[in-house]
Amino acid sequence: MNFLESVQMAGKTLLSNKLRSALTMLGIVIGNASVIAMIGIGEGGQKFVSNELESLGPNVLFVIPGNQETERVSRDVPKTLVLEDANAIATQVPTIAEVTAELNSRQVVTYANKNTDVNIIGTTPSFLNVRDFETDKGRFFSEVDMKRSNQVVVLGAKLAERLFGNSNPVGQQLRISNTSFRVIGVLVGKGSSLGVDYDDAALIPVITMANRIVGRTSPYGLELTYIVASAKNADSVDAAVFQITNLLRQRHKIIGEDDFTIRTQKDALQTVGQITGALTIMLAAIAGISLFVGGIGIMNIMLVSVTERTQEIGLRKAIGATEQDILLQFMIEAIIVSAIGGVVGTAVGVSGIMIVATLTPLEASISPVTIATAVGISGAIGLFFGVVPARRAAKLDPIVALRSA
Repeated sequence: MNFLESVQMAGKTLLSNKLRSALTMLGIVIGNASVIAMIGIGEGGQKFVSNELESLGPNVLFVIPGNQETERVSRDVPKTLVLEDANAIATQVPTIAEVTAELNSRQVVTYANKNTDVNIIGTTPSFLNVRDFETDKGRFFSEVDMKRSNQVVVLGAKLAERLFGNSNPVGQQLRISNTSFRVIGVLVGKGSSLGVDYDDAALIPVITMANRIVGRTSPYGLELTYIVASAKNADSVDAAVFQITNLLRQRHKIIGEDDFTIRTQKDALQTVGQITGALTIMLAAIAGISLFVGGIGIMNIMLVSVTERTQEIGLRKAIGATEQDILLQFMIEAIIVSAIGGVVGTAVGVSGIMIVATLTPLEASISPVTIATAVGISGAIGLFFGVVPARRAAKLDPIVALRSA
């Protein structure tokens, strides 16, 4: 028998037992679909987080109080950064284009009979440029508002809708922690960024925040939650980190460990890539167990098939079929079952990825190379687990086979 005849005979054998063949494929279908879906969703999660980081701007640096050691041993964030540090970075670091500062606190906002607990962000007029925000209504506060400690507020889009509905809030008065503020603007909706939802926040001048809302507790100046700086271009980010580090060490008179941490988008992307990559591998490995179980199912069914077809095997060997002919036929049957199961499983997995991409913010996708690899692995599993039944069939003695049948 040539190879084509073996393929035709294997196909006819599988079609003669459609239900058993379908059930044999089921394990491979489930395993392959699981692997495809998990890899696709994992890649989608990585793209989603990467896009969130890129929305901050490619040249953005975050200067955060404390170092990694203080983060490990204490939940209390030390107040080591002050507004004068931000001003010094803006004026003395040549690789920095703009700098903004943020002082955050949860406070109750009241308008008419509506009370809501929201994040109040004290910041500077450069916030819009550094964080890439725009105003939808009214204006953002100015340097004059900062210097005079004016009680003005800019609302996030979601907060403005919750408090004022469809009416224009600009010019209205509301209260933050029992202090009256005038609404001067509303931000364009942008969604949350790294866990902070600016659409559901109220922004006020940082000096007003310190004087009217949280008070001043640091003897060194107006303490900050963090400083955000924008480098002039992507190539100057590393130089900016070096210059800011040297400047703050001099200002804080540091000899040993830094009392601040500088994080860049590159660092965040690298960390996110490592975490999501590890999670994707773990999920794919778990899903791969289903493929292994499916392979065992193929082996079991093929062994049953060998037992049922003992007479056929004995008859074929009696009229001249070699061990290689018998081995090849059963191997082809196992590979066909695995390959078809792999194709069907791939279609199911890709469909699942498309549903996830449609119903969730994850840009779930998968490359053709990954799909081809998954189908190839399915065929390899059929080849691997089909060896034992095929060898058992090939080794049958024709006389014994015909007698036992």
